Amino acid sequence: MEFRHLVSFLALAEELHFGRAAQRLHLTQPSLSAQLQKLEKSVGVQLVSRNSHEVRLTAAGREFESRARRIVAQMEAAARSARATAEGRAGALNIGYNLPASRHVLPDALARMTERHPGVVVSLWEKRTGPQLAGLADGTLDLALVYGHPATARFGYRRVLQRIPLVAVVGRRHRWAARTDVRFAELAGQQCVLFAREQCPAMYDSILRAAADNRIALDLAHLADDPGATAHMVSVRPLVGFASLPRALSLGMGAPGGGPVAVKLSDPVPTLDLYAVWRAEQTNPAVALFVECLDSSCPEN
Repeated sequence: MEFRHLVSFLALAEELHFGRAAQRLHLTQPSLSAQLQKLEKSVGVQLVSRNSHEVRLTAAGREFESRARRIVAQMEAAARSARATAEGRAGALNIGYNLPASRHVLPDALARMTERHPGVVVSLWEKRTGPQLAGLADGTLDLALVYGHPATARFGYRRVLQRIPLVAVVGRRHRWAARTDVRFAELAGQQCVLFAREQCPAMYDSILRAAADNRIALDLAHLADDPGATAHMVSVRPLVGFASLPRALSLGMGAPGGGPVAVKLSDPVPTLDLYAVWRAEQTNPAVALFVECLDSSCPEN
């Protein structure tokens, strides 16, 4: 059974006239008759009765018509959906993000995406830079909002925020807790807690680059997997951790209550840029539509 035979049958069912139906389908009458015969042979029953005076559907033909209409409607809907997905007007988009992105990028970008492309379902996943880039590589994420950008042709990228400052994180009993800022060189001799580089390469490298600029070697005494773990460790030991300023603010560092304190760093101030990153060989057209929804300006933090 061929789909075109269903379409021809439905045209004949509506016109009840071989000449008009054939003209509507841009077929000759013999071609239309041949298609009907093939359809009836495939179904195994007579669907259309005709004589010199009239064309009408048989009882089987009337039953077949209602089901054929549903099939044709479903096929047309599937084709529309496929075209919308191919054009990025429908489908799904998985986006990874970090905290600065959630505060300064996603609200406006998602509002634009919803307004311009309501058929695209966006799912959001908060992850650190390393896991986001891994998600891009294995296809579980379509776009990542991360610190820094990969130095490989496998990914395309666009900067969306620049100069996000890093701060030192200490416990309230640390001798820096009452200070408003410290020079980066003062980290010489301090035991530090840091994360594994693969968790956030750009942040890790920014911290060590600032140390190199000051010609000091950081004493990396402990590792912590995330900012929350860092906050716990500096609260109970005389360690210095690091966080982005947005993360420190989100954790309430410095607020009353006995938690850790964020202290500004200077000379230099380590900073990070935030990028939207995607696979260069992109198969999801909704990615390009979302990138268009990102604000073209790069606000300074």
